[in-house]
This record gives sequence, C-alpha cells and structure tokens, in this order.
Amino acid sequence: MIKIEELKFDENGLIPAIVVDAISKETLTLAYMNKESLEITLREKRTCFWSRSRKELWRKGETSGNVQHVVSITADCDKDALIIKVEKDGPACHTGAESCFFNTLFINEEKSEFSLKGLYELLLGRKETRPEGSYTTYLFEKGVDKILKKVGEECTEVIIAGKADDKKETVYKIADLAYHVMVLMAQMGITVEEVQSELASRHVIDHKVKQEKMTK
Repeated sequence: MIKIEELKFDENGLIPAIVVDAISKETLTLAYMNKESLEITLREKRTCFWSRSRKELWRKGETSGNVQHVVSITADCDKDALIIKVEKDGPACHTGAESCFFNTLFINEEKSEFSLKGLYELLLGRKETRPEGSYTTYLFEKGVDKILKKVGEECTEVIIAGKADDKKETVYKIADLAYHVMVLMAQMGITVEEVQSELASRHVIDHKVKQEKMTK
C-alpha cells in the first residue's frame, strides 16, 4: 500500500484518474484529481475530481445522482496516474452514455474483440430490426415460450455432454446455452450489468462469510 505523499502530481497539482467499472471492466472516463479531491474520495469512498474547466471540486453524481462508489484505487509504476475501479449508480458520461468512450476511431476487423456485452447489444439490434433469415429474429418472433423451450433443450444437452465427460462437446453446448439465455435476457430487458451485479453481490457475501469463518 502506498501513501498519497508518494504520488507524483503534475505542475498544476493534478494527477489523471482513469475510472473503470469494477463489474463490467469497461473504461468509463478520464478525469483529474488534486490532493484534496483524492483525500475526499478516500474518505467518502465515492469519486471526487477536480474540474479543470470550472476550477473547483466535483463530486461525481452530486447533481445527476450518478454516484461512483470506489472499489479500489491503484497507481501505475511511476505513481503519476491512477486507475479507480467503481460501482456506479448510473451513466458515467454527461451525455447519458454508460461510458465517455463511445466515439470509435478504428476497429481491426481481423482482431475484433468478443464480449458478452457486444453480443447482447447485437441481440438487442436483432430484436429491434428483425432482419429476415436470422435465427435470432425467428426466436424473437416466436416469443418467450419458444425461447424458454430452447433454453431448456440446451440445458439438457449440456447435462448429457457433461455426463459423457466430453469436454469439447460440453464447451460447445455451454456456448449454445449461453446464447439462448442471452436471447431470453434481451427479450425480458435484463442487462448483462444486472447479472454481473448479482454475481458480484454474491461474491461479496462469500468473501464476508470466509472472513467470519477465519475469525472464529
């Protein structure tokens, strides 16, 4: 653990702070802190920055309600930049976007990164546009009963593959199950973040239980 006194603030007394969603791992914003705002952040366990345009302290969510609750703060090797992992109550960007980083400059199609959130957004797009010939469109058009039936079928196939101790087939069937579960999520308006938050809350509970057992 390092101390604030070890950090290297620039000539204006500022240090860049990259804010990351602790659950989704998405980069949310780049802001700046001075010593006072960092001390407030540590004390209140919610992000407080220094507004370079307004020349004043800025507690994130003070007016919008989109508070960022601090999970951890880590300095880089030179101790002149911070990564702050947070759990957020709402969008990070003043535009209403979840992240400030949404203006794509370049994508290498050969190296495109897969993510569950990206798949979910694709499914939402299919639900909205219903492109002809798409299997996903077929599922949305048939409705929740068909989607639930497919989820059940894929669950059974995962069990069969797992019982046969066939790793390759089990991976394949788990992927099928995950896809159909996400179609169900899109149908019901359940976001990836909601599921991640639920899992994260269980992790916290498990961690507390382990700590309690260790103290007994």
